[in-house]
Formats: sequence, C-alpha cells, structure tokens
Amino acid sequence: MDYLIVVLTIGFLITIHEFGHLIAAKSVGVGIKIFSVGFGPKLLSFKKNETEYRLSLIPLGGYVLPEIENENELFAIPIKNRIIFALGGPAANIFSCLLFFMIGNLLVSGFSLSGILINPFIQLYQSLSGFIIKLPQIFSSSENLSSLVDVIGKSDLIIGGSFLKALSFAVMLNINLAVFNLLPIPPLDGGKIVLYLLEKLHPKALKLHIPVTVVGWVFMIGTMLFLTFRDVARYL
Repeated sequence: MDYLIVVLTIGFLITIHEFGHLIAAKSVGVGIKIFSVGFGPKLLSFKKNETEYRLSLIPLGGYVLPEIENENELFAIPIKNRIIFALGGPAANIFSCLLFFMIGNLLVSGFSLSGILINPFIQLYQSLSGFIIKLPQIFSSSENLSSLVDVIGKSDLIIGGSFLKALSFAVMLNINLAVFNLLPIPPLDGGKIVLYLLEKLHPKALKLHIPVTVVGWVFMIGTMLFLTFRDVARYL
C-alpha cells in the first residue's frame, strides 16, 4: 500500500507543478493546447476555450503543451511572459508546501491562528534554506542522488503507514521539485529563465536555445538512466 501512496503522491505533486505552469500561462495570455494529468494514451478529455484537459493512463505527473507550432512562435512571446510561465511550476510547489504545513499543524496541535497563518511560513523558510544549504553536498557524489526506483523501494521507510509521514514526504518532494527546477540547467525552468535573460541582454543569444537545451536533455536523461540502472542493480 505504501508503494502505491508514494507513486500517487509523486504523480500528484508533479501535476501540481504542471498546473502552476497552466495558471501562469493563462495569466499572461500564453495559449495552452493540452493540459494532461498523467502520460500516455488518453482515457478521457474535455475542451474549454482553446485548451484540451486530459486524463491519461500513466499517473506519474502530467504535462502542459503550449499552443505554438515552432520555436519562432515561442520566441514571439514577450520574455517577461515566458519567465512568468516558467516560474509557475515551482511557485505552485512552494504554495502547496504551505498548505501541507497548515494541515500538519492542524493535525498535531489543533486549530490556532499561528498554526495556519504564521508557522507554515517559518517552516517553509527553514525547510527551503536547509535544503539549499545541502545542495552542494547532494551534488558532490552520485551516491547522494536517488532514482524513482529507489524512492519507491523505500516506501515503507518514507511513509510507514503514517499520514503525517506522507505529508512530510509531500513537503520534501515539493521542495525538491521547486529548487531543482530552478537550477540554471536547460531544460529545467531555471535554465529556461537564464536563456530568456541572455536573450534579453543580446538577441543573438536566441541561437543558443536549441543546442543548449538539447545538451541539457541529453545530460538529464543520461543522469536519470544511470541512477535508475544503478538502483535497479542494487535491488536485484
């Protein structure tokens, strides 16, 4: 049961991230063609205005597909709007952390104004600052990085049948999603923002978008494959 909870939690929080991108896009007039909860074959959908909302087969997250045909249409969107679009996902993860802290405080200490209006911000600051301080240590060795296989494999330790542990895991994963996505590595949100700012400084930086993003994808996919094969080998 813990395995299923961890998988669904990961999918739910990635969906929150993508929903943040959707809200940010709508707020600045960036057209969204598809917003999908899950990946793979479409199970059901409905369309509102120009956006198709889907429920897909594989429940690990989701995606937002802008209504653009090529990179020229992307670059035609004002840089400020693209930055807001990119920030929407991490912002949604941070906001949901506050909500989870509020729920946890209510369960542990009961209702209080400080528990829902003050302490969640303090807890968020402490969690964010602690994670950011540990970032150099996390990247100092591949042993400090885990694949999805490893996270799911430790479900009983992470959740252990406890709702409060599940909330703590959701907070930790939200912070991971927010901070890692803001790292200046394309194709992460932070990498996109860096490229947009470079484009603002000098229009010729437009030529960097595609090659740098391709290199970033190769690096990200290679890292994920390495960690996944390593963790599968350990479990076997």
